Amino acid sequence: MNPARRIRDEIAGLIRSGAWRPGDRIPTEQELAAQHGCARATVSKALSELAASGLIERRRKAGSFVAHPPVHSAVMTVPDLAELIAARGENYRWQASSIEAAKRSEAAIPAPALCIEGVHLAAGEPFAFERRLISLAEVPDARGVDFEKEAPGTWLLAHIPWTEARHIIRAVSPNRKEAALLGVGTTAACLELDRTTWRAGRIVTHVRQLFRGDRFDLVAEFNAGMKGEG
Repeated sequence: MNPARRIRDEIAGLIRSGAWRPGDRIPTEQELAAQHGCARATVSKALSELAASGLIERRRKAGSFVAHPPVHSAVMTVPDLAELIAARGENYRWQASSIEAAKRSEAAIPAPALCIEGVHLAAGEPFAFERRLISLAEVPDARGVDFEKEAPGTWLLAHIPWTEARHIIRAVSPNRKEAALLGVGTTAACLELDRTTWRAGRIVTHVRQLFRGDRFDLVAEFNAGMKGEG
């Protein structure tokens, strides 16, 4: 077998078997060349193919790492990020940065409202920034919830049924605060999901979630029987 292909297949096998987990650092080109008794150029070719297939990330001056698989979410659903991340085999954690009463009515949600900001983490790394408003007129029980420990979206999905939802999806660049929280540069490609949900015609919550572009996909499936433009 071609040496580069053999190295590529061996590393791919370690990743797919779970022996090497997302975020794990891969041995250096020098170490792999010594291990396999080949030239660094051969190792570099194998790593380039792995990066092109999305299995690893090559970071300048930092080395190569097992890539975090992108999380897929259906466009027309209201997903629980904790469940989506856990389904990929990664540890999930919510980290609140601020919880306070909204200072004014915004996003069509009149005061009183609760404003919550924080970061969703996957495998210990930032996955998405969230800023959420919850209508306390519609969801008064939210006052007594410890959103330091539980992500507001997870709690709402478990306790407050919604009847309508609207998504607005944009490709954006983060501001400095958001970039710092997500661990990316201000020129990084991010996906913004702006969502409002209603119950019986009354707004329950409005949320703006900003995802790292390399970690999240929105997916929709259609069939020939659905109406719409071709």
